[in-house]
Amino acid sequence: MSDSTAIGMVSASLRKLLLEEFRLCPAPKVTILAPDEQGPDRRLNLFLYKLVENPFLKNQDWTAQGDGIVPPPLSLTLFYVLTSYAPNDDQMGNVTAQQLLGEAMRIFSEHATIPTRYLESGLHAARERLNIVSDESGWEELTNLWSAFSQPFRLSVPYRVSTVQIDRSPDGSHPVPKRVRRVGVPEPRVSFKPPVITEMTGAGTELAFTGTHLGGWQVSIWFGGIPLAAGGPLTGDTFTCPLPPGLAAGLYEVRVEISGMFRRTFLYEAAP
Repeated sequence: MSDSTAIGMVSASLRKLLLEEFRLCPAPKVTILAPDEQGPDRRLNLFLYKLVENPFLKNQDWTAQGDGIVPPPLSLTLFYVLTSYAPNDDQMGNVTAQQLLGEAMRIFSEHATIPTRYLESGLHAARERLNIVSDESGWEELTNLWSAFSQPFRLSVPYRVSTVQIDRSPDGSHPVPKRVRRVGVPEPRVSFKPPVITEMTGAGTELAFTGTHLGGWQVSIWFGGIPLAAGGPLTGDTFTCPLPPGLAAGLYEVRVEISGMFRRTFLYEAAP
């Protein structure tokens, strides 16, 4: 990653690559000018005409920096137009300019990634490599570019260079949230056991009930469809309930419910 001067350093690195790898003699000048700016008659020119932020690298995770975290770096793709200039020959026209352009294209093809030895010093620690790719989609923009500068069209080739990353300012960092090291101490608990009535017996003037896990729950009893008085919460696994007075001989349903969680129906036979 680099600082905000990385864009200019990429242009300077491309210029150095062309100067050092050029084989034709005499080697041309290499400039970084706009198409409407004057330069040497025999030269190669690199013009940066567009920058686009990479939408995929924008979604990278935040990274730690000092005592805080910073968003991902600004990741850019740079779009250049490469143009050759040379005086026209009376018979061969701009053949010299074509030769210069062909040699420059060979250099970019053989060095699809800018070698470290040609990078400006500020780019040596860059995490991403700088790849040079011919931009076939840029021909329409290239035509519009020459029209915008009101210059006669010259044979040119569009390129894109990616990825150039610019570090975020440390002032934009956010404090790292404190880690939760202890949420709480788990408290062992006995698994829930619902109340159950297992038996009913009749003795004299009352009914006796036996069950399990009844303590603390509320009981309701219906005798022949008539509710009997309900007492307070049960204190154990046995309890009694008085029979209605003056019962006629016969068979009666006794329905018992424990706090809406258990209900059971028993049969009680009243003797004549």
